[in-house]
Amino acid sequence: MAATAACSLQMAAVKPCISSSHRGVKAGVAVVGGNSKGASWTKLSSASHISSGQPFLRSFTSSSVKFDKVVTRAMAESSTNKPISGLPIDLKGKRAFIAGVADDNGYGWAIAKSLAAAGAEILVGTWVPALNIFETSLRRGKFDESRVLPDGSLMEITKIYPLDAIYDKLEDVPEDVKSNKRYSGSSKWTVQECAESVKQDFGSIDILVHSLANGPEVSKPLLETSRNGSKKYIGRKSKFQGSKLSFTHVGGSSLSLTYIASERIIPGYGGGMSSAKAALESDTRVLAFEAGRKHRIRVNAISAGPLRSRAAKAIGFIDTMIEYSLANAPLQKELSADEVGNTAAFLASPLASAITGAVIYVDNGLNAMGVGVDRIELEYKLLVKSTTLNCVFSVSA
Repeated sequence: MAATAACSLQMAAVKPCISSSHRGVKAGVAVVGGNSKGASWTKLSSASHISSGQPFLRSFTSSSVKFDKVVTRAMAESSTNKPISGLPIDLKGKRAFIAGVADDNGYGWAIAKSLAAAGAEILVGTWVPALNIFETSLRRGKFDESRVLPDGSLMEITKIYPLDAIYDKLEDVPEDVKSNKRYSGSSKWTVQECAESVKQDFGSIDILVHSLANGPEVSKPLLETSRNGSKKYIGRKSKFQGSKLSFTHVGGSSLSLTYIASERIIPGYGGGMSSAKAALESDTRVLAFEAGRKHRIRVNAISAGPLRSRAAKAIGFIDTMIEYSLANAPLQKELSADEVGNTAAFLASPLASAITGAVIYVDNGLNAMGVGVDRIELEYKLLVKSTTLNCVFSVSA
């Protein structure tokens, strides 16, 4: 393939480096009936790739995990005729709308960068109360370091649209919100109005990214979440995706961000967010069929691991979630936003032309775990208990 292909992405190899200080060892050997169970522990620890020693205790007070970040490299046009190495992701000529970008440290921003590195034109939708700060920071160059693409150029955002996806149309907006000073100076920010504005400005888009986060009652347990709060969050997740798909270009791609709380219990992940994520994943499958049959649009979701973003900090225990992932995921490294961005670029590209209705996990493999590694001590105790019972039954017989 000629080097004149506009842009492509390559994934750099990741070599996690796990410091020995990240693990703890509990001294002592369990003894049952005068026989050491050290051999049983050795067998269990070997099978689980745990460092040799006795039952294992994980400390969450500090983490010395080191890792090499995945780097997205965009290969720009070259004057030489040397063939491009690797498999290119080329989105030149495509237009992407990313909803839910209000700073430079979340998944939405990382996805925008990866799409831009692959050649796509970038439009973003920003929550109205955060719009002024975001635009000012962008204009004053506060995000310039974060805007740098692999080829050294800066990511350009063609246009920023005000957006509050809680409200489908203007008639749905309460008077107190309309008169709120945080919304003053902005207009056409409901889902329907935003969609119409983008359509008027550009006609259609090729890539839709749904990275909206947080509900109005995110810090509340589900038992204490009001019906209104839960409805707002679920409505924000599903209605936005369906409305925006209406003018996504035929053959385009839609992506959403979800989380493992849609299918597993994550205590503290409240406000109806887990229910909304489950609804979002269901909508992903249904819309994959409907939009696929009608417009040949592919609809997928990325289930991303925990990230220390502004939105995630509102949950209140994001650091604990990251520590838990570091301790228990098959790949012991902190997840970077770029890794989610690169996955989004792949799913939006022709390389993923047969993938739709899928939830892709980008979480270092944490979703695959049944029992956390930090519970290996529990497994060992159960093993010892089982062995003890077998001995008792054998003696009784």
